[in-house]
Amino acid sequence: MPNLYRTEIPLPKSPLKWLNSYIVSGGDRFLIIDTGFNREECRNEMNVSLQKLGVDLNKTDIFVTHFHVDHIGLSESLATKNSKVYLNEREAHHPVFQYNNFSDYQQKLLDVCVANGFPAEDARISLESHPARKYSLKRERAFSVIKDGDVMEVGDFQFQCIATPGHSPGHMCLYEPNRKILVAGDHILGDITPNIAYWLEMDDPLDEYLTNLEKIRALDVKIVLPGHRRLVPDLHKRITELQEHHRDRLNEALAALRDGAKTAFQIAPRITWDIAFNSWEEFPPAQKWFAFSETLAHVRFLENNGKVRRHNQNDQILYSIA
Repeated sequence: MPNLYRTEIPLPKSPLKWLNSYIVSGGDRFLIIDTGFNREECRNEMNVSLQKLGVDLNKTDIFVTHFHVDHIGLSESLATKNSKVYLNEREAHHPVFQYNNFSDYQQKLLDVCVANGFPAEDARISLESHPARKYSLKRERAFSVIKDGDVMEVGDFQFQCIATPGHSPGHMCLYEPNRKILVAGDHILGDITPNIAYWLEMDDPLDEYLTNLEKIRALDVKIVLPGHRRLVPDLHKRITELQEHHRDRLNEALAALRDGAKTAFQIAPRITWDIAFNSWEEFPPAQKWFAFSETLAHVRFLENNGKVRRHNQNDQILYSIA
């Protein structure tokens, strides 16, 4: 598509393999959508693409679909004093970017995980091995806040900002109605399913995600530009597949409780995960964290819909079929 380019930014040692970064040329101004990790391999590949396209970083702004490290990490070294880095309102002021408050936020998250059965030392190791610890921003930054319904103009592109929380607390897609394209970040992925994790500030992330799938379904879209892997040619078909995937996962969580009450950590090994390991014990710490967090999000959805109930036993939260 003229003036809209995709570059694959490698994500070393990540099962995601690469990030799709999109570069929009507006004539006198450029826009980079999502950036990659804050590490040399990502920086080198991005620089090659920018040089090929003749992008002047002094005339470039950056739009970040959400604050996950593989999308925002490299923005720190790409942004110049003339750049704006756009991020949704819900995440722009998140404790993850307020380093004086982040340790408190992390401790609260650890407390929730331990209460839900994650062994304390394993939880600490999992957090410390998380890519966000290594490859995110190294200093605080003031973002240019964007809200649902805002319009970003780049040349003759008019991107509508569409709030789609679920995969993250404030995830934002971009929709270009004239070209009927959706820059979907991690809200819609084609080859893999977006991770729907538990967040302290979200009561029911899976419910928000499913609601916002329907919000996107209402748009007239010819092609979806996802944050990872291949482009998605049929939005409606993919939304239906994602909905079925989460129905299956919810049913697996319920099935795990048929032989008695369990913590979310005990439910997680009973879920089917698309990862090349023979047993739960072989999962790397970071992947075990992602799986546990997604399990917790699904159990919360079941609880809010009256399918399971929780109770406390010996300082741990147990779930059973209602």
